[in-house]
Amino acid sequence: MRQGEGALLGVLYAALGAFTFALNNVMMRRGVVTGSVLQGMALTVPIGGLSFLVITIASGEVGHLVVFPFTAFAWLACQGVVHFVIGRYCNYRSNQLMGVNLTAPVVQLQVPFAMMLAVVALHEKFTALQAIGSALMLGGSFITQGNARTEKKASAPLPAAMPIPISTVASQKGLAAPKPTPKPTFQPRVFVGYVFALGAAMCYGSSPLMARQAFLYAPDVSTAAGGCLAYAAATLVFSLILLKPGSWGDIKRMKRENLPWFLSSAVLVAVSQAFVYASLAVAPLMVVTPILQLSLVFRLFLSQCINRDYEVMNTAVLIGAFTAVLGSILVALDTDELTMLLSLPPSLAELLRYRVAGD
Repeated sequence: MRQGEGALLGVLYAALGAFTFALNNVMMRRGVVTGSVLQGMALTVPIGGLSFLVITIASGEVGHLVVFPFTAFAWLACQGVVHFVIGRYCNYRSNQLMGVNLTAPVVQLQVPFAMMLAVVALHEKFTALQAIGSALMLGGSFITQGNARTEKKASAPLPAAMPIPISTVASQKGLAAPKPTPKPTFQPRVFVGYVFALGAAMCYGSSPLMARQAFLYAPDVSTAAGGCLAYAAATLVFSLILLKPGSWGDIKRMKRENLPWFLSSAVLVAVSQAFVYASLAVAPLMVVTPILQLSLVFRLFLSQCINRDYEVMNTAVLIGAFTAVLGSILVALDTDELTMLLSLPPSLAELLRYRVAGD
């Protein structure tokens, strides 16, 4: 495959990954409107593990499951629990409390958080360009919360009634139509939802560092097998959580109407991850990563199509979301390659390359 074709295919895979990841969040949001977060996780965690097991078997790499050194396995187990259990719970809970539109820009802060950990733990460089991107992402997340409260629409006043003869009232007494029930207005719980969204961002941001540490101890082992082990550890810990009194009862009370939403979300999680791996296999990280940030834009569109009555949508949400997308792209891009690609003036290029932190 030629380099240009690989990059184009990588863009396509990355766009599909961003779209399916956004659709996964919207589907889960619809499920937790009337269902519980525990019910959603009871399906998504085991199904995700089975999906990775199928991928490992199909790629003929089952034997890699038993060759991981203990240290690598420990890092993978930690990564699986942090990402697939704690992070996913925080993400689903914040979606339930605030909706996808308000949650997504906050969860997107995982990108600068991951960069911060890389600087502290791996001594990687953090340039002025990435600092600007981080500031934009943080600003975008706050902008979306600035006008988060929705206003209840007041019922229009009824016109003045004309006098009606008593005989007419008596004849129509049994035919009076029932009063229409006002449509409920979604009221986001911003503070608690923000706390859970930040928790998800911290878990998702630290997860790649753990996975990278694991593969440093096992450089020649299959990544699919590593994902399978991470999901296995997550499933085991989640099964222990189910020992809590009342957990099984909550899962058994799952409504039939919520089952398709939870199942769709579980399948889409695996599909989106497969697209991301495929995109990284054929295209450079600089091409793939910015495309993946479009998942936030896809969420806005899909939430309006599927969850219009359960989301907050206003100008602040749109401005904040697009600001966060721009910031995440700037953080993800390599500063040297970007300045060369845009042929920036030497003074501006030197300013953007300035190392704020890192060796």
